[in-house]
Amino acid sequence: MSKKEVIRILIIDDEKSIRDTLKLGLKSEEYKIEEAINGNIGLEKVKSCHPNLIILDLGLPDKSGLEILRELRTWTNIPVIILTVTDDELTKVKLLDAGADDFLTKPFGISELSARIRVAIRHGGKIEATPIFESGDLKIDLNNRLVIVSGVEIKLTKTEFELLQRLVREAGKIIPQAKLLKEIWGSIAQEETHYLRIYIKQLRKKIEKNPSEPIHIITEPGVGYRLI
Repeated sequence: MSKKEVIRILIIDDEKSIRDTLKLGLKSEEYKIEEAINGNIGLEKVKSCHPNLIILDLGLPDKSGLEILRELRTWTNIPVIILTVTDDELTKVKLLDAGADDFLTKPFGISELSARIRVAIRHGGKIEATPIFESGDLKIDLNNRLVIVSGVEIKLTKTEFELLQRLVREAGKIIPQAKLLKEIWGSIAQEETHYLRIYIKQLRKKIEKNPSEPIHIITEPGVGYRLI
């Protein structure tokens, strides 16, 4: 990663003292810091400032950090580090299952947080949280569940949108068939590859100009699919 690339970090925490401590402690890293005092404001900030990483407090006044995390994971894989006052194992398991990249128990040291931020960004790549995907004549708005082709809104079924959403979240990357099957239909469907073929075919009919020669949803033979 180039040293000139600025990493944008969004802190979602209702305690001003925590936000100020984090901003001061991370200042030397030259991150661009944004902040939000509750979950709803945090979600709006994610859409407007497109952070590369989120530091999320578990105990927010309006929505729990777990709710925010689950909402984020419907449309982005951006690294999320959870701050929590509990060291409860069950809570940690729920957070990991919901898609948390890491967590820190309060109080914690800035040096440890900085190290965990570097690891999360290194593992996740310099992606940013943005609910809008655009490529050529295709526009997908994940927040509003809109799919537009050449200016015309396209209607998708719930499953079709869920599949397209998974592809958007990892746009450009090959997603294995087994992973898509498990995420959409559950573990028992991991061998049912015909499910994917049927829905990929339906999606291509709706978003591709020439479904037999797709330019958006590409098949990687024997591996999976990717959105480009």
